[in-house]
Amino acid sequence: MSSFDFQQGELLLIDKPLEWTSFDVVNKIRYAVKRHLGVKKIKVGHAGTLDPLATGLLLVCTGRNTKKINEFTGLDKTYDGIITLGGTTDSFDLECEVRPDEKAPQLTEELIKNAAQSLVGLQDQVPPAFSAKRINGKKAYELARAGRVVEMKSHAIEVLGFEITHVEPHESLPGGWNCHFKIHCSKGTYIRSMARDLGLALDCGGYLSALRRTSIGPYSLEDARNLAEFITEVDQANS
Repeated sequence: MSSFDFQQGELLLIDKPLEWTSFDVVNKIRYAVKRHLGVKKIKVGHAGTLDPLATGLLLVCTGRNTKKINEFTGLDKTYDGIITLGGTTDSFDLECEVRPDEKAPQLTEELIKNAAQSLVGLQDQVPPAFSAKRINGKKAYELARAGRVVEMKSHAIEVLGFEITHVEPHESLPGGWNCHFKIHCSKGTYIRSMARDLGLALDCGGYLSALRRTSIGPYSLEDARNLAEFITEVDQANS
C-alpha cells in the first residue's frame, strides 16, 4: 500500500457489488483506511450513486481528493443492462413487485430499437419516486416507501446514445421482452426512468431488470478493483 497516499488524496476505481449501497462501499473503505493509517478520521466520498440493484464502476475519493467529487459527478456515464417490457413496478426496477401489463402490444425488435432511438437527445426526465431526490427536505424514496404520493419534478438531461443490442422473450412475463442495451448519457440521468420511458414510447410497461455502469468520463470499469480484494490488500498491509 506504499503507492497510496490516502490522506493527500486518492481516486479509487471500485466495482460495486450487487445489493451494496454506494454508501456501504464508502463506509467499508473508510473503515479499512482508518485502520490502515491508525487515524480516527479520514475523508472518503463517492462521485455518483449507484442503486443497490446495480453493479459496476464507482469512483471513490479519499483525503483532499474529496474536493474534486463535483468534477467527477459532472462527467458523462455509460451503462449496459436489461430493460424488461410488458410490466411495471413502482420503483421502475425489481425493488418493487412486478405488475404484468395485460394490454401490452405485440412488439418486434425493430419497433423496440426505433423507440430507443427516439429517446436519444436533450430531454426533460422525470426521476423515479424511489430515488434520493429531496422533497421538502426528505428523500423521495423515504416518502414513497411510507406509501406517500410523491410528485417528482423533471430535470434536463442528455442521452448521447441508446442502443438495443439484443432482445429475447421474457421467460415468465406473458408477452414480455428482455431488451439488452447500452446507454451513454449525461449526469443526472436515471436509467430506471429510461426503462419506464422506453415502455411508454411503445405503449406498454417497462422496468429495469439489470444494470452495470461501465464508465465515468475517461474512467473505465476495466480498470476497477474488486472491493473485497482491495479491502484485503489494505488489511494485509497492517500485518
